[in-house]
Amino acid sequence: MSGTLYLVATPIGNLEDITVRALRILGEVRLIAAEDTRRTAKLLRHYGIATPTTSLHDHNEHERAPALVERLLSGISIALLSDAGTPIISDPGLLLVREALSAGISVVSLPGPSAPIAALISSGAPSSSFTFVGFPPRRSNDRIKWLKALADEPRTLIFFEAPHRLIATLTQIETVWGDRSVAICRELTKIHEESVIGPISSLLPTLSTPRGEYTCVVWPALTEINPALPVPPGPDLLEELGQITKTYGSRRDAIKEIARKYGMTARKMYTTIENAKLVLSFDINQPKPNYPS
Repeated sequence: MSGTLYLVATPIGNLEDITVRALRILGEVRLIAAEDTRRTAKLLRHYGIATPTTSLHDHNEHERAPALVERLLSGISIALLSDAGTPIISDPGLLLVREALSAGISVVSLPGPSAPIAALISSGAPSSSFTFVGFPPRRSNDRIKWLKALADEPRTLIFFEAPHRLIATLTQIETVWGDRSVAICRELTKIHEESVIGPISSLLPTLSTPRGEYTCVVWPALTEINPALPVPPGPDLLEELGQITKTYGSRRDAIKEIARKYGMTARKMYTTIENAKLVLSFDINQPKPNYPS
């Protein structure tokens, strides 16, 4: 009887972000195939796990996968780990999974940490439908072509980016896609974790020297958000403005975002909001919403 190939999600920063089941499996398997055995060793030492490891990365997967499949067929169970997060997501291991499945080997995934999901759910971006697009191309011209191909994507987009290319990529996104709202998430779950949310134009000046690992979430194209959506009554609009301002930390950015939602210019939305405040101030029977001044 063949063994099982376990795909084990590991912490993306904080070592406490690992499931009890994952720890049990890492201790029970006979071998751990890790993208970087040195990083995996830190995790294993932390939890007192002595399972042997072997490397499986982009440069040796074609060579190592057949041998690992043979070991699985012999009855040995193996756990596959990436450097951090969920295996296969912008990481090696897909070839091993495909060859294991072709050989009739059971492949079991253990859900856990994922940087794209962590960034998405904390960003405030539409989350009912989204697309993870990995790393943008490194070369500027290739990146522009890539951006043009995704310009009309109706879903929220999530991508990784290296610190030394972050500003260039965001600048090109603003040029090709327009001044969209983004969440720039840095060093997720780590000591220096930081997330900033707002229009690209307002965030770019704050990124003087990007450092660390970045996961970015980009709101969908305006045409897909529903520009025909009717603007709600004054009190509801002001209440919504207050909620969005809490998210963005800036009334100006909040007005831009709410204008984007209802298919209006920021100037027209500002006028609409001011008129709503004026009308509300004369309605003594209408409770005053908690809106930003």
